[in-house]
Amino acid sequence: MLLARPFLYKTLVSAAPDMAQPKKVFILDFGLCLTAGVLISGYNKIVFGIPWLSLASLIIGCIIAGFFIGLDSSLAQEREIIIQAKTKSANSSLPKRLFPITRKFTFVAVTTSFLVSVVLILVFNRDIVWLVRTPQNEQSIYAAQISVIYEVFFIMAILLVLIVNLIFSYSRNLRLLFDNETKVLEQVRNGDLSSKVPVATLDEFGIIAEHTNHMIDGLRHRFKLINSLKMAEEVQQNLLPDRSPYLEKFDISGTSIYCDETGGDYYDYFLLPEDKLGVVVADACGHGIGAAMLMTSVRAFLTSAIDKYQSPAQLLKDINNHITRDCSKSGRFTTMFFLEVNSRTKSLKWVRAGHDPALVYHAQSQDFSHLDGTGLVLGVDDSYDFVDSTASACHTGDIILIGTDGINETRNKDQETFGHKRLEKIILNHAQDSAQIIQKTIVEEVDNFRGELAQEDDITLVVIKAV
Repeated sequence: MLLARPFLYKTLVSAAPDMAQPKKVFILDFGLCLTAGVLISGYNKIVFGIPWLSLASLIIGCIIAGFFIGLDSSLAQEREIIIQAKTKSANSSLPKRLFPITRKFTFVAVTTSFLVSVVLILVFNRDIVWLVRTPQNEQSIYAAQISVIYEVFFIMAILLVLIVNLIFSYSRNLRLLFDNETKVLEQVRNGDLSSKVPVATLDEFGIIAEHTNHMIDGLRHRFKLINSLKMAEEVQQNLLPDRSPYLEKFDISGTSIYCDETGGDYYDYFLLPEDKLGVVVADACGHGIGAAMLMTSVRAFLTSAIDKYQSPAQLLKDINNHITRDCSKSGRFTTMFFLEVNSRTKSLKWVRAGHDPALVYHAQSQDFSHLDGTGLVLGVDDSYDFVDSTASACHTGDIILIGTDGINETRNKDQETFGHKRLEKIILNHAQDSAQIIQKTIVEEVDNFRGELAQEDDITLVVIKAV
């Protein structure tokens, strides 16, 4: 049997999948022991004529030996697989049928208890028969008692050694599994996602390893997405003006604050002929990556069309043709406010394409008005004709604020909106300050009003002050 084991091992065990090998080894060694017991019993029966009833103890002994030898070999094979799995790819997945640890323990405990009971029954039965045949004198009975005690002690000691050996062997496997899991988790905690937990068993440890690997894959994807968002944020920030433009008789300051890494708000300045300046504030529907991609396209169309600038209405009609072509099927749109400021006459000309009207503070009367006007959002109807709106010359100290709805619609913990009144109060209190101070104060007041709540929408504003 020992000579046949290497061949059978190579044929039955080595050819099987890794996680099925421990079970194959158990079946192999248990089968070899049982076969050996049957063959030896058959030989004794044929050659010596020993009754089968007497040979039953031999077969039972081979079954018990095969059970413990098979378990020990199975654990050793599993331990080898766990060690080898460290150097292999951890992409293996669990099969649908598993063998939980609780089932393993139950199987081993019940089977061991049954086999120990069988052994004790056989021993007591043989000893009772022997005691009956022993001469009934004090010395003989005492010798028989000592002999039975030694026999039972010897058998129990052997069984105890076998059981302790199994416990020790299985504890080594558990330690290897714990080490594999904790080592990878420590690497994950330190930001290293290069390793995965090898899936080496068909039990709860295999499930934990597979779930850990799924978590690592998710973290890898998330970090990759975050890096992409950071890059997109950097690119989009570079598309915004890095400084305020110089325009004689005017002080200008603007900013954009996104609620995500990227956003759909946009503002820019364009130097126009005849000492004019174009100021644009736009807001793509939604926020995040989708809105940022749309706004990047809007900026590209705007930058291309500005070379043929004639008026705000003509400019918005040109870019609306391109935006509608790209967005008509998706239903996405963009609002825009384009303001032309004439530094010579201090006059204003604008188009409001679905955007909030600009707020105007009149320094002389200390009241407010709006740069209203009709206009459809961009990206809906490419045949729409925009119309210019105009206003007379600004006076010294007048302030124009062009912003997105993220300012007025900011909510606090009581679900109150920031609104226009608070915005007007800030301008009144800081009417003597520069455009940059007014712009920063508005952003700070909006942030304070929101409190600990997360920013829900992008915030963009441009402050223009006549000086």
